[in-house]
Amino acid sequence: MIYTVTFNPSLDYIVRMDHFEAGAINRVSYEQVLAGGKGINVSIVLHNLGHESTALGFVAGFTGAEIEHKLDAFPVHHDFVHLENGFSRINVKAKAENETEINGQGPDISEAAQKKLFEKLDTLGKGDTLVLAGSIPKTLPDDIYERIMERLDGRGIRIVVDAEKKLLLNVLKYHPFLIKPNNHELGDMFGVTLKTDEEIVTYAKKLQEKGATNVLISMAGDGAILLTADGKHYKSPAPKGKLVNSVGAGDSMVAGFLTGCIESHDDLETAFYMGVATGSASAFSENLATRPEVEALLATIR
Repeated sequence: MIYTVTFNPSLDYIVRMDHFEAGAINRVSYEQVLAGGKGINVSIVLHNLGHESTALGFVAGFTGAEIEHKLDAFPVHHDFVHLENGFSRINVKAKAENETEINGQGPDISEAAQKKLFEKLDTLGKGDTLVLAGSIPKTLPDDIYERIMERLDGRGIRIVVDAEKKLLLNVLKYHPFLIKPNNHELGDMFGVTLKTDEEIVTYAKKLQEKGATNVLISMAGDGAILLTADGKHYKSPAPKGKLVNSVGAGDSMVAGFLTGCIESHDDLETAFYMGVATGSASAFSENLATRPEVEALLATIR
């Protein structure tokens, strides 16, 4: 089973306008409400590609109930910890000449609620996959990723981590199966600006030296690079298409990679191309990638 963790799920209110003017009334030409959060996105795309998972995390209030309702509609299985106070955050994503995001802060998460999540994670065992993705709410300890990975260390669980600089660097000692920084994040980790593929490979190898098993570097319109545990690396161009919605593209790449692993019996080259095609399919669509969209793009890069 694949499990995803989203510490701070959201309802994403996505709107489009021909023009946005600060301080004025702006009327939208398109609107949509989706369940959001990086782990949730991974679970939705896995479902779209034909593979089930369980979404874990914390939800609260009327927005939390709506997040669950929207996941039930796919259906995507979930087993959230329900918080007694507050409400799950609402994120506004406004698209006009530029993209503007206003993200809510989310509810307080007590130590008792954290304990309930740990108890759910304790049921994972050999052969399971866990995806830890996204930022940490201010009411959780900064080392929550480390606590989880330390707790699960040695159980034969594949752990995928898609997180910002410090969170990612601090967990490499637990040898995550896959990490997915983008090229800018990779450079920021080492205080450098990466301009060539050779530089990206060099610094990705440094992450492997620190403990990462496989390193997937996304590079937006320049494609992606994968470094594997056996010393190989692969490069793929980005499929051609029009960027429609960048939200969830990176999460979709993770879901595509895991799908490729499942369907190819761990042929990481196959998983890599599946990841690239899936990330791009989400970027080229109003919604997260579907199987037909992914397969159409996959045929153009393999």
